[in-house]
Amino acid sequence: MQSFDAIVLGAGGAGLMAAAVAGQRGRRVVVVDHAPEPGRKILISGGGRCNFTNLGTAPDRYVSANPHFAKSALGRYTAADFLEMVERHGIAWHEKTLGQLFCDGSARQIVAMLLDECAAGAVAIRLGAAIRDISHADGRFTVAHGDATLTAPALVIATGGPSIPKLGATGFAYDLARKFGLKVVEPRPALVPLTLPPEDTLFRSLSGVATEVVARCGKAAFREAALFTHRGLSGPAILQVSSYWRHRDTIGIDFLPGQGAGWLLEAKRTRPRAGLRAILSAALPDRLAEALAERLAVTGELGNQRDATLREVEQRLGDWRFVPNGSEGFAKAEVTVGGIATDGLSSRTMAARHLPGLHVVGEAMDVTGWLGGYNFQWAWASGWAAGQAL
Repeated sequence: MQSFDAIVLGAGGAGLMAAAVAGQRGRRVVVVDHAPEPGRKILISGGGRCNFTNLGTAPDRYVSANPHFAKSALGRYTAADFLEMVERHGIAWHEKTLGQLFCDGSARQIVAMLLDECAAGAVAIRLGAAIRDISHADGRFTVAHGDATLTAPALVIATGGPSIPKLGATGFAYDLARKFGLKVVEPRPALVPLTLPPEDTLFRSLSGVATEVVARCGKAAFREAALFTHRGLSGPAILQVSSYWRHRDTIGIDFLPGQGAGWLLEAKRTRPRAGLRAILSAALPDRLAEALAERLAVTGELGNQRDATLREVEQRLGDWRFVPNGSEGFAKAEVTVGGIATDGLSSRTMAARHLPGLHVVGEAMDVTGWLGGYNFQWAWASGWAAGQAL
């Protein structure tokens, strides 16, 4: 039996952050994980360069049953705070579009930085063995990990959600939460490609074609690239709205964002001899222009079309409706929407209200960020908040 002040379950971003902060505060901390190496999700992120935060981080860029929950942690540990750590470790970085920050080199630099921060706090890290049992009695948690038995008055659930199971992701956090009396909001894949039904086969023939659009689902709207795949729709705009999408919801696509009302009537006046396909090809990839023109079935020159017909075409192109029949699931989802319910947790310490010593951080809980570094910033902020409280 080995005794610690805190046991952190999960050697991902949030778990390592919580452990490092607590360790540097003088707490005796151990991190345990069934994976053979730490930070596996960090290593594959951003094409191997890790989109480690976003300068535009704000609570309204997170999806949760309680949209206010993330405010405290995000306000106390900001993107600038994490960037200061990155620079202190000499990691070169660059900003891409929309405030996204990436390593110039490798995502391994972020994992190495977190491990160095853990080492500075004398954090013990145990990897590559299954967690056999977890129990709580007399104010202490006991974790059987591999051939070791660990005990501590504090336990941090940092095992993430079930997205990307090939990396070892599971719903372990949810089973453990229920065991200790926490509720779970239905988990579902997020930041995930959507699939289309057979009636949209025309668009499946466009596999590989990408174009900038505005994608909408309910009140959420994102202007970024959409990509047609052999199964449906992907690309940043689609991944973003997927976090808001539920079965039978409609996705609206504006194929010509920025075009003002009446643009097609203006084209009729200036290019009356042109056909719809030619007009669309000036703004869209040829294959997409051809497919849209075929679906709209407007034949002949624009000069011969009724204004009412062209207004209808404008409206359709500005809000083309798709009803996906599903998504590509947790196997392709970057993150999970839903998870351990925040109404049982303190937004300041990430601690369970009814069970002293139990904390939840990162993706395991019902807080999901937009695409572009927001989920990593939540990992850092929630991990920091828990580490300060341990």
